Amino acid sequence: MVNNSLRFQINLRILLTSIIILLLGGLIVIWQARTSVNREITSSLNLAKQLINLHIQSPATTVDLNDWLPSFVTLEQTRHLQIRLKQANGASVTFGANKQPETEHPMPPSWFIHLVTADVSGIEQQLTTAQGQPIVLMIAADPLDEITEAWQESGVFFAALLIMASITFIAVNLVFNKAFSAIQLIVSNLQTIEQGEYEQHLPSFSSLEFNQIASAINHMTITLAATKRENSALTLHSLEIQEEERRRLSQELHDELGQSLTAIKVMAVTAKTQPANSATIHQSIIEICDHLITVVRSMMRQLHPLMLEELGLKATLEDLINHWMLRQPELSITLNCSDDIDGLDAKMTIQLFRIIQESLTNIVRHASANQARIELSISDDDYLHIEIRDNGLGCVDNSPKSGFGLLGMRERVNSLGGLLRIHSEPGLGLVISVTIPLFIRLPT
Repeated sequence: MVNNSLRFQINLRILLTSIIILLLGGLIVIWQARTSVNREITSSLNLAKQLINLHIQSPATTVDLNDWLPSFVTLEQTRHLQIRLKQANGASVTFGANKQPETEHPMPPSWFIHLVTADVSGIEQQLTTAQGQPIVLMIAADPLDEITEAWQESGVFFAALLIMASITFIAVNLVFNKAFSAIQLIVSNLQTIEQGEYEQHLPSFSSLEFNQIASAINHMTITLAATKRENSALTLHSLEIQEEERRRLSQELHDELGQSLTAIKVMAVTAKTQPANSATIHQSIIEICDHLITVVRSMMRQLHPLMLEELGLKATLEDLINHWMLRQPELSITLNCSDDIDGLDAKMTIQLFRIIQESLTNIVRHASANQARIELSISDDDYLHIEIRDNGLGCVDNSPKSGFGLLGMRERVNSLGGLLRIHSEPGLGLVISVTIPLFIRLPT
């Protein structure tokens, strides 16, 4: 299907509207012309009938046609009439039919004459001339002169209507040309934004509506540019964290596993050459292996909590809280978690675990709090609600954006189709609220 431009659609509608107006105007003009011609002809016939009645009291009255008829024919009121005298032998004489207007005008078209002409009955009057000859005076309508005048008036009306329609068409196009230029500029800017270039901004427009659109688009580009910078910084920070974790794991493998395995190997060789010290060596090997198990478990917990898949999110969070409370005895952490949490999708639970893990890390590092509370619940309308509250220092801004921890949490919530809100006041702690719809499927 071809999508026509807005300019074409507007011009087409103006054209159709003008045609409809012209058709309606034409119908009105024809109706008015027909009414006017009919009224004028009827008035002329009535006048002629009255004049005849004034001069002739009865059909037997003798009339001097040479004295009365020329004066009657030359009256202005009889110019729309055709007057004929019919003699007894059948011959007829016409008066007034060849009268021409003072100024010649083009003959109206036949279709206009047909539409405007009305059927009006003529007048027939029996007369007796002064010579005693019977004669019939016949008066019929001759509306051509009146129709010509109506045609001229209609032409003027249609000319004025066409001029007005043309002026309206030109004025509308001039107005819309400016609007189309603004629309083209906005579309061009949106195409630039689509390509990921957010630095170009729209200028101000004289029109209030276009200026509001430009302000909204400029605000959107500023927000997109800021989000792009944050995402780039977050991506770079994630890569740095990844490299840091690899470096740390490599260091731990070297320091812990490498040295412990070397010690076990040395002890095994020693036990082989010195059987007398085998009991002491065996005990040392056992202690080293226990230490290695602890180190490996710590590394596994940092990389991925296997407990999350084995025991569920609730048990994993309890283990995480116990771990932090052992490291931070002055911090009291309370968990209020619904049992329905363990029925969530595995892809969602790992994200929820990381969100709460990052929140606890921020509380320990920055809040200087001695109490924290974590609540997880599922509402009846299938929304997951998480609230993490502490009584720490808080902050002035209710939506702190500094720090990659909060940015990472916000990105995780956004990936789940949820909403993260932060409320804080100086000295009154900080509250993180997360709402995630459970009826939205995650991408596989």
